[in-house]
Parts: sequence; structure tokens; C-alpha cells
Amino acid sequence: MQDDEPRWHPDTLAIRAGHQRTAEQEHSEPIFPTSSFVYSSAAEAARKFTGEEAGNVYSRFTNPTVQTFEARLAAMEGGERCVATASGMAAIMSLVLGLLEAGDEIVASRSLFGSTVSLFDKYFGKFGVVTRFVELSDLEAWRNAITPRTKLLFAETPSNPLSELVDIAALADIAHQADAWLAIDNCFCTPALQRPFELGADLVIHSATKYLDGQGRAIGGAVVGPEALLKEIHGVVRTCGPCMSPFNAWIFTKGLETLGLRMRAHCDNALALAQWLEAHPKVAQVYYSGLPSHPQHALAQRQQQGFGAVLGFEVAGGRKAAWSVIDACQLLSITGNLGDTKTTITHPATTTHGRLSDEQKTAAGISEGLIRIAVGLEHQQDLQHDLAAGLDRL
Repeated sequence: MQDDEPRWHPDTLAIRAGHQRTAEQEHSEPIFPTSSFVYSSAAEAARKFTGEEAGNVYSRFTNPTVQTFEARLAAMEGGERCVATASGMAAIMSLVLGLLEAGDEIVASRSLFGSTVSLFDKYFGKFGVVTRFVELSDLEAWRNAITPRTKLLFAETPSNPLSELVDIAALADIAHQADAWLAIDNCFCTPALQRPFELGADLVIHSATKYLDGQGRAIGGAVVGPEALLKEIHGVVRTCGPCMSPFNAWIFTKGLETLGLRMRAHCDNALALAQWLEAHPKVAQVYYSGLPSHPQHALAQRQQQGFGAVLGFEVAGGRKAAWSVIDACQLLSITGNLGDTKTTITHPATTTHGRLSDEQKTAAGISEGLIRIAVGLEHQQDLQHDLAAGLDRL
């Protein structure tokens, strides 16, 4: 966006940004389901393959539909560039492969998605990249874990599934004082509710599979950030191939058009359900930053434009009781995915965080009695009725 152009609202960018009309003058974004592109001469092909001339080369790393999604998401987040990937995990993998090398270190929140913990701890650890895990909200712990080899701080805020937060602006200051980058996984809030770049973050990660799509139709991911860093990440996608398909990119592009509306509705539904659960006698504790009882409620109000749609709650009786509540649901979908118009319910200790060790689960607050709900867009009374069937028989 040039200095003299209007500063469009993210809701407007979600509908208009990134689409360059073709000669057909289409109103809706087209899909380019092609693996390769044709040139008028060998000389033109050579110029485009070397980068001397801009243009499409091969859909693994240059496809017009994917580029539309990338441009739109970058505009919504307020970043210079976006690189789309095959999944959210592919986005994190590409970020680390592009920016770090053996001997570098990461400091990360221990309250991360289970696969992210495994990727950092197990797989990157095999290649000499060390990760230290700290309490998400403890800024002093972040500061103390940094060494001269630390190159990246990585946080998911709000966290999955306990709705924990970190002060992004304060964490950005800590990272930059150490000459490190701060990457924020913005999957749960999306740019509709949280803008990490405005708070000092250097990189933003997305699992487009979740709210960017919003209807559980496709798998994808993205990294957003400055051109200098994204150039290296794009190089990983070009060489290693964890690319987004044109069809999925089109789905995500169309999903972005309703993101603001959907996220506001998700937030309203989630807050109402969290309040109902908090008042239920069989619920020991509810984890949702929209509740005044949440220890970081004030930070969530200051840092976000909404509280998101994911909540956790504890029931007494451990795994047996949690499974009993989940199995009694007839409306809520028992699945580990989230970000859907359909409300989903799962037992994190045996699904999304099931590959973590007992020690890692304890450190992350993943108990056997914990249930996670990603609140969709169904009628609130129906959600309550469905959950009551299981809770009331505990």
C-alpha cells in the first residue's frame, strides 16, 4: 500500500486485497489449476527462471491463485509479504529452515500445539537447533532462557487449549534486545482480532486450515513478515516443496472475505458458552480470557479485539469423566480440528497433545479432566443442551 492510498479497514482488505484481474475482467478471483506456465521464447523462459524478469515459473512456488491469497493475508496482517504453505506445521518448518542453522537456539512457550512442541524438540533438535520451553506469560522466564545463540522467540497467544496469553509488545522488546526475532502464532485470533505486527512482532504464523477457511474444507498454512526474511522462507518452499495447492488457496481467499463477520460471531457464542459453563455446578474451572475470572482478562482486552472461540474446562473425575461428557454429545463434533462453523469438542490429553510426555503435559497444564471446545456458529441454547446431557450425569 502506497503512502497516498487509503488505509482500508481489514474487513475491506479481506474482500478486495490481492486480486489482479486478468484479461477476462472477472469479478470473483479465478483458480489457476496448472502445474506450469508457457513462454513466448526461450529467452523469456530463461529470464523468468533466473528471476531477471518477474513472472510465473512453476506452481510449486509461483501460482496466481496462491499469490492472491498471500497478498490478501499480508495486507490484512499489515505485513510486507506472505508465503503460503501446505499446512500450518509446514509454515513453522519453513520458517525455521529458512532462518536458522545448526547451533542456533529457540525460546518457545511450553503452551504450544503438541505437534509444534514435537517439531522443535524432536526433529529440529536432531539437526542441532536447541529449543528451551518457558511459561508463556512469564516474561522473566523468557528473558532468562535467552543466550547469545538465541535467534528466535516463538509464542502461540492465546494458547491451545487454556487461553493463556503473553504480552506481545513486552515480549517483542525482550526479543529485540537480544537481537532475536519474535514469531507469533496468530491462528486462534486471526488478523480480525489481533494484529501482532502493530505490537512489535517480526513474523506471524497461521494454520489457514482453521479460521481463515472457517468451514473445515482444506489444509494450509502461511508465514507473514518482512520481505528480507520471507525471501529466505520462500526459498525453502521453492526448494523443498511444502507448497499450497491453487484450489486450497482459492478456498482460503474466499474464506477471508467473511473472516471479520465470522470471528465476531464466534466470540459472542464462545463468551456466552463460557459464562454458562462457569455457572454449571459440575464444571470445576473454565479457561477463557473473555471471562473476568481469567487472570489475563485485562491483557486480552488491551491486546485483542475479541477473545476468540476456543475454551477449555475441567471436570472432576479425570479421563473417565471427560470422556463421558464428550461421548454424550450428539450435536458437537468429536474431532481435534477447530476453526469451523461447526462446534467441535475433544480431549486434549489423548488427541491434540497426546504425543507429549506426561511431564510435558503437566508443564503445559493439560490434565486428564480437561476438555476443549472450539465454539462454532450454532444456536447457543442448542450447544448448552448438548453439553448438559453429559455434564448433568457426572
